[in-house]
Amino acid sequence: MNIIRTISLIIKHPGNKGGKFSALSRFIRWQIASRLAMGAIAVPFIDNTLLLVANGMTGATGNIYNGLLEWEEMSFVLHFLRADELFVDVGANVGAYTVMAAGAVGSRCVCIEPIKSTFLHLRRNIAINFLEDHVDLHNVGAGAENGSIGFIEDADTRNRVAVQGESFVAVQVNTLDDILGSRTPVLIKIDVEGFEPSVLAGAGRTLRSESVQAVIVEVNGQEQRYGFAANTVRDTLVANGFTRIRYEPRTREIQRDVSSADGNAIFVRSIALAQRKVASSPQYQTLIGRL
Repeated sequence: MNIIRTISLIIKHPGNKGGKFSALSRFIRWQIASRLAMGAIAVPFIDNTLLLVANGMTGATGNIYNGLLEWEEMSFVLHFLRADELFVDVGANVGAYTVMAAGAVGSRCVCIEPIKSTFLHLRRNIAINFLEDHVDLHNVGAGAENGSIGFIEDADTRNRVAVQGESFVAVQVNTLDDILGSRTPVLIKIDVEGFEPSVLAGAGRTLRSESVQAVIVEVNGQEQRYGFAANTVRDTLVANGFTRIRYEPRTREIQRDVSSADGNAIFVRSIALAQRKVASSPQYQTLIGRL
């Protein structure tokens, strides 16, 4: 059933429009290769970058099947960021966003991943792309205050802060403001499975800076797991001057998103500025062609 569901997602993925057979071919080749390999495989990613991917890494393998797993959001990062701008990746997992930003675009990155085993894969992906000078790695969580919080660590891309009754490992947590210090990012991506309100609460100074031009974040109601209201993330970003948008990567068109749909969401401080930046970005080579 998992294979059937995966194939269905591949066929429906917007990045595979007009290229479904190529996507299914990549899926089949990966299923064979990953079972024959003794460990992680270095696979092509964006331009000359590589991702070290092992069987079971659901997020990373999605980039093999679909070129870019998170179609709108990852394309927006590619087209919006510029070399030497600062990108912050909170909940980096094995580093697809960071490799894309630092390796393809040339941006500087601050990368935050709390789970030790996942952080090891992240470091390897930074190393294989020779990005150590571009990336500041932090094996901590991000939250509303400095301290220690329990995380579950056996759920791959769904690793998250534990709730009462769940087994957990204690992880150091720092505020994003403290991690960044005097540095101000242009773009922040936060993927922490419902703990986003706490991350934003610890980033008050950063969010108030006009230099922060965009935030990519999940708005799917998972924050209620931790006692936050369902609209906390949206309300916090709107209060700090951000507007939710939709992005069409192939035409590079930005539209205001007036929906309240759940899922990953892109918020920008200025639609006009964002439109100018994505329109003037160079193209990048992906597994599904130039984008």
